[in-house]
This record gives sequence, C-alpha cells and structure tokens, in this order.
Amino acid sequence: MPKYAIVEAPSALGHVPEHRGVERAPEALLAAGLANGLTARRAGRVPAPGYSAERDPRSKVMNAQAISDYSRSLADAVAAVLDNGEFPVVLGGDCSILLGTMLALRRRGRYGLLYIDGDADFYQPEANPLGGAAGASDLAFATGRGPDVVCDLEHRRPLVRDEDIAVFACRDAAAREQRHCQPLPPGMLVVDRSRVRQLGAAGAARQAVQFLTRDSGPEQGFWIHLDADIFDDTLMQAVDDPRPDGLTWDEVSVTLRTAIGSDRAVGLQVAIYNPDIDRDGANGRGLAATVRDALARSACTSSPGAQAGP
Repeated sequence: MPKYAIVEAPSALGHVPEHRGVERAPEALLAAGLANGLTARRAGRVPAPGYSAERDPRSKVMNAQAISDYSRSLADAVAAVLDNGEFPVVLGGDCSILLGTMLALRRRGRYGLLYIDGDADFYQPEANPLGGAAGASDLAFATGRGPDVVCDLEHRRPLVRDEDIAVFACRDAAAREQRHCQPLPPGMLVVDRSRVRQLGAAGAARQAVQFLTRDSGPEQGFWIHLDADIFDDTLMQAVDDPRPDGLTWDEVSVTLRTAIGSDRAVGLQVAIYNPDIDRDGANGRGLAATVRDALARSACTSSPGAQAGP
C-alpha cells in the first residue's frame, strides 16, 4: 500500500497578483479534510520567497530567480519523501511548483508526467497571456523551452522529455492558437477533453497510462499534476479562469485511481485552487474529497511506485 506524505508548497510565484490566494490552498485543503483517514505523514512546508509583480526584463518571466531558487528547495523536500519510500502529495500553490517536483525526479533518472489540466500551459514568455506569470508556461519550461533561469535548473534541462508527457483533458486549443502559443510537440500525447468524453474517463486514463508505461517510455514511473481548473465551472469557481466543459468530481477521481493503481505513479501535486474566492468553501471541500477518495481507494489496491533511482 502507498505510504502518503504531504508536502505543502504555498507558492504564488508563478501567478498573477490578483489571484495570489493560491498560496493559502494547502492549509485550506487540509482543513477541508483532504488527508482525513489517509494516515498520511505531514512532511513539512516549503515557504516561498518574496513575491514581485515586476516582469524580469531579461527572461520576461515574473519572479524568475525566485522560482529557480524555490524549485530547488521544493525538490529537496520531495526527494526526502521519495528517499523514505513514500508517495508525495504536494499541495500548491500555482502550477510553477511543477519545476520543483520534476527537478526532484530528474535528479533520480527518467520519469514521465501525467498533466491533468484545463490548459496545456505551454506559452513562450513573449506570448504569455498572464504578463509573464510562469504558471502559463510551466510545462514549456519543464520541457526546456524558455530562459535558462527557469529551464536549465542544475544544468538538467529538460526536466522531462516531450515523449514522456501525457496532457490530459485540456480544453484550451483554440485559445492557444489565437494567442500564438508555440505548438505542442508531436511526441507528446494529448488526450483532450473531447477525447476523454469519447473514451470515458477510465478509458482515456488507461490510454494515458499505457503511453507513459510503454516499453520505450520512462523507466522509473511518472508524476501526476492536477490543476483545479480541470473541473467544470458548475463545480469549481475558485480558480483564476473557471470555464464550462470541464471534468466532474467522479471523472477526476477515476482518472487519479487509474493512474495511481498502475503502480507506476510516484507522486501527485494539486495546484491553482484559490480559497480566497471560494465563498462558502464548497469548492475546496469537493476538491479535497475527490483527491482523498482517489488516494484512499488506491491505497487499497496498489503499492508505492516510487523507486530510489540512481
């Protein structure tokens, strides 16, 4: 059975100033019961350095150096959990925490990424619709596309290979084209929202997992990224860009259970939930219950996928 360890990553360094409440998500989700009944160890909190809304003139990224520094600190915290044979559950924060979690894995070897997100987050800095906020570019940065300060952490660029990524249930293709976002690379598997609807959540998740666990794929397992904007706006308004045609609570739970149940998932991160705009806390309770349900059910059927690595 997986041994869960919760790492709090309360960083808004990659987010726009008007939505900085995401740094309060870890304590809000824990208060909403995310860890209830999981016997999960609290593995610490990685505080973020000072935030600035100024865009760095060289990299065109907000908080570029701070994100670089924070990524190393978060990687150390995640590495300690993996070294202890546990399954890290990282509670963010904005999506730029991906750089820290993937750095932890890149230090160990070749890992994949299941990117469950309403957006592919692949903007180059000059086309970034959020004024240089790294949360719109974190997947691009993780694949090495962008300025060295956020893309070549510890000279390990890329943190994850194109062909080791499955983007799941995104629904932003039209927006990316309209805003002149660089195209997603052909080696990356994209199972968009329409494909999830066609296959069903379980079938689409199996397709993504099969891709990430193929013989020529990442040898050591894969990480799971979950952005709260994946949910339909009838369920989740506490994100910076709530939109229709998202997934349901059950569809996400099924997806997570399928991924973790493969025994190849090594950890999970949750990002972008903003308790400051969750008036009665219902969005947070729904998100917490969905993640808790998936982790609890997976604990009954799978074993930890984390490996010590080289």
